[in-house]
Amino acid sequence: MNKISLYWILSLIPALLLFSCKGTQTLVNEEPVEERELREIVVTPEEEPEEVSLDLPTYNPSYTRTNDLLHTKLDLKFDWSKQHVLGKAWLDFRPLFYDTDELVLDAKGFDLHKVQVNGKDVKYDYNKKAEILTIDLGRTFSAKDKYQVYIDYTAKPNERTYGGSAAITSEKGLFFINPLGDEGDKPQQIWTQGETENNSAWFPTIDKPNERTTQEIYLTVQDRFKTLSNGILESSKKNADGTRTDYWNMDMPHTPYLFMLAIGEFAVVSEKWRGKLLEYYVEPEYKKDAKAIFSHTPEMLTFFSEYVGVEYPWQKYSQVVVRDYVSGAMENTTGVIFGDFVQKTERELIDNHNERIVAHELMHHWFGDLVTCESWANLTMNEGFANYSEYLWLEHKYGRDAADYHLMGEQSGYVMSSAQTGTHPLIHFGYDDKEDMFDAHSYNKGGAILHMLRKTLGDDAFRAGLKLYLEENKFKAVEAHDLRLALEDVSGRDLNWFFNQWYFNQGHPKVKVEYGYDAASKEAIVMLEQTQDPKENPAVFVLPMAVDIYNGAARPTRKMIEMNKRKQEFRFKSSSKPDLLVVDAEHTLLAEWDESRSEEEYVFQFNNAPLFYDRYSALQGLKDSEKGKELAVKALDDPSWAVRNSALTMLNATDNPTVMTKVEKMAKTDSRSQVKSAALLMLAKTGDAKYVSVAKNAIDNERAYGVVAAGLEALTQLDKAEATKYAAKLENEKSGSIIAAVGSIYESTGDMSKLSFFEKNVDKTSGYGTINFLNSYSELAAKGGPQTMLDTGITLSKLGLDMQQSPWKRFGATRALDNLYKKLKDGGETEKSMQLKKLIGDIKAAETMDQLKGLYNNFGL
Repeated sequence: MNKISLYWILSLIPALLLFSCKGTQTLVNEEPVEERELREIVVTPEEEPEEVSLDLPTYNPSYTRTNDLLHTKLDLKFDWSKQHVLGKAWLDFRPLFYDTDELVLDAKGFDLHKVQVNGKDVKYDYNKKAEILTIDLGRTFSAKDKYQVYIDYTAKPNERTYGGSAAITSEKGLFFINPLGDEGDKPQQIWTQGETENNSAWFPTIDKPNERTTQEIYLTVQDRFKTLSNGILESSKKNADGTRTDYWNMDMPHTPYLFMLAIGEFAVVSEKWRGKLLEYYVEPEYKKDAKAIFSHTPEMLTFFSEYVGVEYPWQKYSQVVVRDYVSGAMENTTGVIFGDFVQKTERELIDNHNERIVAHELMHHWFGDLVTCESWANLTMNEGFANYSEYLWLEHKYGRDAADYHLMGEQSGYVMSSAQTGTHPLIHFGYDDKEDMFDAHSYNKGGAILHMLRKTLGDDAFRAGLKLYLEENKFKAVEAHDLRLALEDVSGRDLNWFFNQWYFNQGHPKVKVEYGYDAASKEAIVMLEQTQDPKENPAVFVLPMAVDIYNGAARPTRKMIEMNKRKQEFRFKSSSKPDLLVVDAEHTLLAEWDESRSEEEYVFQFNNAPLFYDRYSALQGLKDSEKGKELAVKALDDPSWAVRNSALTMLNATDNPTVMTKVEKMAKTDSRSQVKSAALLMLAKTGDAKYVSVAKNAIDNERAYGVVAAGLEALTQLDKAEATKYAAKLENEKSGSIIAAVGSIYESTGDMSKLSFFEKNVDKTSGYGTINFLNSYSELAAKGGPQTMLDTGITLSKLGLDMQQSPWKRFGATRALDNLYKKLKDGGETEKSMQLKKLIGDIKAAETMDQLKGLYNNFGL
């Protein structure tokens, strides 16, 4: 599952509140490294002993399997007006090992009409509160016996009392979208979301990740609808009453939470990969963009099949976009569901593609579907691999710079999340709620740990280990030790130390780095100290790493070291003081680094160290210096767009004609739209009217919407009257970035008639764009006086209270509401400000996402 990385995206929001390739070099090994342990005598005052718990720690075990679910057959019809599922289920079982006379099923929110075993009515107990159906089998069955259970039922998922989490915002399991057809242009749809254990809200099953079953599903729907489910569509039969029954057959076993349905008036685009059907289900107006929405799917199938050494194992691969989805995307076997945020035109997808999330869900078909975590405590065995697939794809398609830039963001997301919510083991048996496992540990940290494993073992051993792991465990439930054993079998290395440290313990190291040179002994010195809190994390992490030693611009010397003490010193023979020492030279370790360099060292690092992080961090280290500005000019030609973009943010609008000529050229011709946008905004800061034509050219001729929006913003600064004319022409655009730019212009006009523009167009915006758009809305309203501010605040509160809205929209609305509250309060409008304060309190009480609750503590004060 991909939850759009909400845990780390939301962790970046506080920053908003503050207001954001070289040739390969030869590495040579020379003399051995001298290592010294640095000991300290620390005298601390006596402290009161901490209270020691005498209770066992919380342990959430894997589900105990008594009956083995072999096959599931479903016959489903739908009552749209009541939002009910009219179901019949035939479930084939065999006792796993021990004899049994009882079967326990998950069945959530059902009305039961008939329960039979092998064609005979039987006694059963249905605990509606626990949502558990216990069936008396009528006799004792042994492991040699098979039996079939038949259940006639009505499922009422919309009537359940349900919760949710940051990753999956509802637990209904099956969703009717616009069921009565009275919600304007919104399409009528049915779709499912099974993870974690919510598919049992629409069919009875053993809803646990360590269960597997084949399946058949008969879906009877109105003939205008298309359907999608797991496996192959074997037949489609039109009925006399205007309905149609589609028969879907999945003859390979998978876990029940991966069962899926999608029903709606979709356009379907198909192609083949190695003889297997690929399908892209989208709304009809996006049919021409379907392959771009799911771009590079055939190439990804080839790449991942070859990378892991196991060809894509399933019968077909379908991807579908649905409305009002409760997560980012879900890796249902052969039928992946995506939220409609991925549904964009080919033009909107320029430099804003869906490749990472498409790769993520595809990789799950090996890690999560073919092999599945045996318990939610082991969720990273699914999500860590899917997260790391994003790095692998970017590295394959766009090079290591692009992949390392992505990894830097993933690591930062985990570090910020852990600072906010604390740390726990990656394999986390002590969770409070299984939904808590969908966090930056299971995803970001899990992917980063796999990257370290790859670098520790080497590419060939890592890939051979993955192949063995998949082949030995296909169609099985797995835990972390299964991966360890496969990697050990291939590499011949003991990896208990790695798994104990990174999978079964918690936290990450914080490392202080100091450099020196001993002229007497002619030794370069690296002093390392781990500073993480030993009360919350291991006091010492074992950290193998490379150290690169630069004496001059060519041929860095690489030394391999292992930090295994709290504080250590490493010495390297060097006839002169090195120009640069780079610790963790491959930038592999998941750690927080505390190091500083001289300006000369940062310049040398940028010019000579080969990797993206070397160049990027060198620029950041010089961000506020004159040398940094000088280096930023050179960085405008860097092969990485992220480095070029960073360089532009370091430069001020300048009278230097050479620099501004370069920036103007970037605004017109850079290969990356984000860089073009940044260059346009830099030109605008000059206030020079000669750049009006550049901004207008971007608006009129650029294909990437982000560049058009930047051109509009630049024009606003250069010629406000002309920008306002363009805004009127563009206010009906569908692009969220353009709508946000128009909103910024309308904010500055003070024209109250434009408030309706914001109310009509907020649904076109997303992410930070939504936050900025709603802020512009509140700023415009503030120019209309107290009553307008109050009315606008009431409108904003409706967005903040609606848990079906995205977290971005809820946060943006509540932040804008708080802006109006503070303006009214500061203006002495006590009665009206108190009304808005109460609405903020209502939003705080209604909010279900912990991250947003924490941010809301700053509002309404």
